[in-house]
Amino acid sequence: MTIGVGGISQEEALSKLTNMVDNIQPIQETEYQQRLAKAQDLMAHAGLQAIYLNAGTNLYYFTGTKWYASERMVGAILTNKGHLEYIVPQFEIDTFNGFSLTEGAIIAWEEHQCPYQLVSLRLKELGINEGRIGVDESTPYFISDGLKQNAPFIDFVSAKSVTAGCRMCKSSAEINLLTKAKTMTLEVHKAAASILKPGISTHEVTEFINLAHQKVGATGSSFCIVLFGEDTSYPHGVKNPKKLEVNDVVLIDTGCLVEGYNSDITRTYVFGKPTQRHREFWAIEKQAQAKAFEKAQLGVACGEVDVAARSYIENQGLGPDYQLPGLPHRTGHGIGLDIHEWPYLVKSDSTPLAVGMCFSNEPMLVIPNEFGIRLEDHFYMTEKGPKWFTEPSYSIDDPFGLQVN
Repeated sequence: MTIGVGGISQEEALSKLTNMVDNIQPIQETEYQQRLAKAQDLMAHAGLQAIYLNAGTNLYYFTGTKWYASERMVGAILTNKGHLEYIVPQFEIDTFNGFSLTEGAIIAWEEHQCPYQLVSLRLKELGINEGRIGVDESTPYFISDGLKQNAPFIDFVSAKSVTAGCRMCKSSAEINLLTKAKTMTLEVHKAAASILKPGISTHEVTEFINLAHQKVGATGSSFCIVLFGEDTSYPHGVKNPKKLEVNDVVLIDTGCLVEGYNSDITRTYVFGKPTQRHREFWAIEKQAQAKAFEKAQLGVACGEVDVAARSYIENQGLGPDYQLPGLPHRTGHGIGLDIHEWPYLVKSDSTPLAVGMCFSNEPMLVIPNEFGIRLEDHFYMTEKGPKWFTEPSYSIDDPFGLQVN
């Protein structure tokens, strides 16, 4: 039996987990002010009069305001002079103020009013009668269209150069929160592996992972993909997942949130005894992950990291490109407040790697009608090059390195 896989009850596994978020340091007010200042600089460089930040991770990143997008317009206007105003339904203002961390005036709108028209009038009052305004790229079409229809004197464009320009490179405080989230998830992975037994369902494992993440201090439900046997050859799962059988490949991809920052780690191993074919492809996957990590040096284009992993896989007789058996998707993605964010480790992304960038490294192998292997860990860029948030899986026989001296 694979080391660390099976043999423990759910109750015992949960009892071994402890709260890991004591003394974590949330993002401080001074950092929010620094983010707003950087946004101003990027707006000036891009020739933008202002940007619109919609409810969600961009609003949270720049103002510390946790508010989820809905059919009602909630967001903020930040001008290139640093003036900040929120757009909020009148009946939500008291609740909104309880979540908001950065001071700003409020453009309030009643249910019968058009918020886009109110924003248009306010822009004129602020002296913005022409020019370009960047719109948060995650903004729903109905909001961006509403702004365009009611402020035809403005050229609305994507704010990505500002939002991504600020968020791509994480601060030390963000790195600390990401490190905590990923460390927590790796412990949950170990616990989940230990409870596996013949006949267990993916639903049971998912429920356990939710409980385990809560036990270590995560907020909200876990992101979770649990697959057994041939189902592992489908990167994001199947409609009717099978129950676990002896000698099945197991793929678990899960993560949690710490102060809004994501973890996202995948482990693949065998419940039972790996075959020679399992070993062969597991070794290729591990080496492909290592090749990507080695290529990730400061100044190198993100796309070159993807090419390094894919070229190695092709040299093993797999692929080429996205063909199967082989690697069907990009090598990795940026991560932060969004589980997938810019930049991406895909050959079309020419963004040069810079200090503070954070990535998943997951060049998955898919062997159709047999199994899939995904080893996913994350790294961040330091002044000396890439550094792992969590150590990669040790071996197919000891995936968590439990017997490593």
